[in-house]
Amino acid sequence: MSSLKFGTSGLRGLAAELEGQAARRYMRAFITHLCRQGMAGSGRIFIGRDFRPSSPAIAADCAMAIAAAGLEPVDCGMLAVPALALHAMAAGSAAVMVTGSHVPAERNGLKFYLPGGEVGKADEAGILAALGPEPVPDLTVSMAQEGALAQQRYIARFADLLPARQLKGWRIGIFEHSSVVRDVLGQVLRQFGAETIGLGRADNFVAVDSEALGDEVFAPLPGWLEQYGLDAIVSADADGDRPLLMDGRGQFVRGDVLGLVTARYLGAESVVTPVTANSGIERIGAFARVVRTRVGSPYVMAAMAEAPGAVIGFEANGGTFVGRHVSVAGRHLPELATRDAVLPILCMLGATGPGRRIEDVVAQLPLQAALADRLRNVPEARSRRFLGRLADDPDYAAALFEPHGIAELVQIDGLQFRTGAGDMVHFRASGNAPELRCYVEGSSMDIARDLLRWGMNIAARELGLDDEEGREL
Repeated sequence: MSSLKFGTSGLRGLAAELEGQAARRYMRAFITHLCRQGMAGSGRIFIGRDFRPSSPAIAADCAMAIAAAGLEPVDCGMLAVPALALHAMAAGSAAVMVTGSHVPAERNGLKFYLPGGEVGKADEAGILAALGPEPVPDLTVSMAQEGALAQQRYIARFADLLPARQLKGWRIGIFEHSSVVRDVLGQVLRQFGAETIGLGRADNFVAVDSEALGDEVFAPLPGWLEQYGLDAIVSADADGDRPLLMDGRGQFVRGDVLGLVTARYLGAESVVTPVTANSGIERIGAFARVVRTRVGSPYVMAAMAEAPGAVIGFEANGGTFVGRHVSVAGRHLPELATRDAVLPILCMLGATGPGRRIEDVVAQLPLQAALADRLRNVPEARSRRFLGRLADDPDYAAALFEPHGIAELVQIDGLQFRTGAGDMVHFRASGNAPELRCYVEGSSMDIARDLLRWGMNIAARELGLDDEEGREL
């Protein structure tokens, strides 16, 4: 049984199963879907990739499938997902990004882009319908190189986002690891006057999940703040569409907080975000409409298409989408139908000012304390059984939640329980990896920590996991 499947953002699975004919066949199926929809555009398809060891070979497989279909593959090298999408959209062309995003190196994936942006769920169905068993032949493919041009276009997008020299006097560390956006972050921050220091650059691939802040990979960051006298540390995941920000006190700023501040900074009238984002988004009262969706960029983009006025979308991981009618400094900010990590980092910094640091901006928001973690190596079937019993057996759910009580259950995506005290525990199976995620909100950070510990313990016990199976507490 193949591990390859479409999840919350693109096709994912074991790299060993994707490399070779599988990648070629999925690429050919995407091209067939493009042609059936009349979206072959210029006849050029742009290819980007992350630093994962398997990505160059899989990118070469995609290029062979493109050439075999009579189209022209264009190599954009290692660059951020939003940079690839922006460049392809400017050319009226489709694109494919070879990346497994934040998941470990042994897994990889493909993110497909229409000439108008990231594919939706209907497009995924169209690709699967066009997937055939016939092999794609080996070909020697020569490609134009447009990585530098794509990077320049992406950096130019942010030129007017902040006032000139807004970050003069700021000393910002960049946790570089193996993110494709590590050099871009430095260039963009310096153009607004910041001094930047590169930290933790890795030659090998490092899996960084911006929602699993307890991971060991983040342990050095607080020490770097003190060692280098930093005002903040910024970073992104492997493919540059999920931001990471640590303030000057050593506290991570959650992705949904970055998204909220970005939407307010850009004057959004409608905000679209998944059910996992902080409930304070409604309480802030800054937006005419807040629309909640299932987790996954296709669901956010679909709801953005129906939302009125100036539209910003973001996921709980902070990856931010720009919809219609958004302007900054009197200049229209063109739509970008894929997640971006650089935009929310810049908007948070833009929301600061003389005597007002990142932590001050966050402290003024009416947010509940929120935390999240995950149980790894949980087969999808096991998660489904646990969540199904929680949803279908009220007595079972009531017994598990007996210390807290259940006041409300929301089933937009997974199971989100509101407790009698108004706190929240949300269990959800990942759409990208064999993981069960637990999200919590509490009226204080101590309550949130206790809820997360309780939720992780309950889930691990009910799933029958032990420490050797990947329990992360």
